[in-house]
Amino acid sequence: MSKQIVSLVPRNLMFKYRIACRPFDKKWKKNLELPESHKLPCFGEFEQQQRFADVRTGWNSGGLFLSVRVEGKKQSVWCRSTQLLESDGIQVHIDTRNTGNVHRATKFCHWFLLLPAGGGSSHDQPVATMLKINRAKDDPPSFNPGAISVSAKTSKDGYLLSAFIPAESMNGWNTEDHRMIGFNLAVVDREFGWQTLGAGPELPIKEDPALWQTLELRD
Repeated sequence: MSKQIVSLVPRNLMFKYRIACRPFDKKWKKNLELPESHKLPCFGEFEQQQRFADVRTGWNSGGLFLSVRVEGKKQSVWCRSTQLLESDGIQVHIDTRNTGNVHRATKFCHWFLLLPAGGGSSHDQPVATMLKINRAKDDPPSFNPGAISVSAKTSKDGYLLSAFIPAESMNGWNTEDHRMIGFNLAVVDREFGWQTLGAGPELPIKEDPALWQTLELRD
């Protein structure tokens, strides 16, 4: 009889991943879905996470593109701008200096939250905002949520969320000198749970940059 080996240490704590982010030179438009070549892996599967979202990124000197498609839901998308962390949505961490050996965020670290709905009087408008990182040494400059371009198209079994985070919303974004950025992403769903790029919510990924991965901005 085979025995299942249970690891007391999360597998993704043993590795630091460097993931390619390919250039995207087209302009932002609503409901933009990046090409298949821009798809990100899901190392959360090593921790038995279910892969339920297709996540893609692209970059240019002006900022970072994201598209996230979630399919297969049996429950309706649930989002509220007044309950951000309880909503279905995407959490994105970006460190424009990739200081992966520190455990407290610096002024170059950002925590963005994107929701496919929850805004407006009918709770049907997408939401883009930035949250303060707990225990940060310094905070990035003040943030204008209106600077992020975000759109969403919901369906009976999921949604497509598209976003463009401009350079002005990421303190220190400099693609000439810094092609390696600290990056972590989690798609959070009240029905499916968490799908993360690397470490999962059992670790303090919301506040510890050392647990984030590296996004390599390639030509």
